[in-house]
Amino acid sequence: MLYIVFAFIMIALDQAVKYWAFTSLQAQQTIPLIENVFHLTYVENRGAAFSMFAQFDSRWIFVTLAVVISIVIEVALYKGWMQSALGRWSLVLVGAGAIGNAIDRVMRGFVVDLFDFRLIHFPVFNVADIFICVGALLFVIYFLFLHKDEEQAGTSHNTASERDTNE
Repeated sequence: MLYIVFAFIMIALDQAVKYWAFTSLQAQQTIPLIENVFHLTYVENRGAAFSMFAQFDSRWIFVTLAVVISIVIEVALYKGWMQSALGRWSLVLVGAGAIGNAIDRVMRGFVVDLFDFRLIHFPVFNVADIFICVGALLFVIYFLFLHKDEEQAGTSHNTASERDTNE
């Protein structure tokens, strides 16, 4: 339950920032916070991560993908497939980010991006993208260093709620 509450908080944060960008930043287009280094820049991303596949209307593919990812994450959390809190939080971050961007695709037909690191010419991104990237990084760390298969663990999988009471 804790994971669901935090996922909703993360989605709400993402949507609040995007709403501000859509209603306020759009008119200004860009606000330099550190000139030529970091700006808040309004961008309508009609593709996938960092505008990939923007040449065709791919939004329903990505909405469907976000729903499938969210279902898989919910099942993984419920079944206790992740053996540590780090693994579970990595999934929550990825799921919240995927849903946050899917909401944009359904409501607007594009994803609102706004964080613009100009010093290194990095693609403009948003809060949901941060959640997805951090969650993916944490998942890799979890899988490489913390995850054990059932033979290594010596126990069967418990549900996430059973594990949470033990942590």
